[in-house]
Amino acid sequence: MMPRIKICGLRDTENALLAARAGADAIGFVFYAPSPRNVEIDVAARIVAALPAFVSSVALFVDADPALVREVIGRVKIDLLQFHGDEAPEYCRQFGRPYIKAVRVKPDTNLVEYCAQYPDAKGVLVDAFVDGTPGGTGEAFDWTLLPNDLPLPLILSGGLHPDNVTDAVRKVRPWAVDVSSGVEAARGIKDPARIQAFIHAVAAAQSSLAK
Repeated sequence: MMPRIKICGLRDTENALLAARAGADAIGFVFYAPSPRNVEIDVAARIVAALPAFVSSVALFVDADPALVREVIGRVKIDLLQFHGDEAPEYCRQFGRPYIKAVRVKPDTNLVEYCAQYPDAKGVLVDAFVDGTPGGTGEAFDWTLLPNDLPLPLILSGGLHPDNVTDAVRKVRPWAVDVSSGVEAARGIKDPARIQAFIHAVAAAQSSLAK
């Protein structure tokens, strides 16, 4: 099965549509002020309105005030929430929307137990642990730390880019891959060529596995 592909941190319609046409299944929007990929709500609304059918919109938050989450889902047609901080299960459920939960993986992280805390999540997103930074670092982590028996669909993130995602898909066999900094020309600035190269590399990995 071809892994689903999410391109995260989009802030303009042109690159969002390019990603969709190249084969991205989901477009991610960062609503976290300290991030260079933070997007204004009105801008995100315009981008989502332009997306074609069957391309999902994902709103990413990091320990956000619930009022911000409610404002975003009230003004933007968001399909899926992504919680990338230390949000408790009760926090994630309060909005009545489908969500995925991110975890920054360390050697002592028990991912099976972590997933059990969020049984209603649509997936668990695994990212690299970098002290003081919730995500988008461009750092990879040891994929052998990922067990094969996770109770939730696995979304692989953390340091992925066009040159390593083929190997990542072959080794991890994730449900989906998520990339942000790995398809940028500079921090927060997406590179159309790298977006297309990333999506093509995922397809190449799947093609090799099918042989």
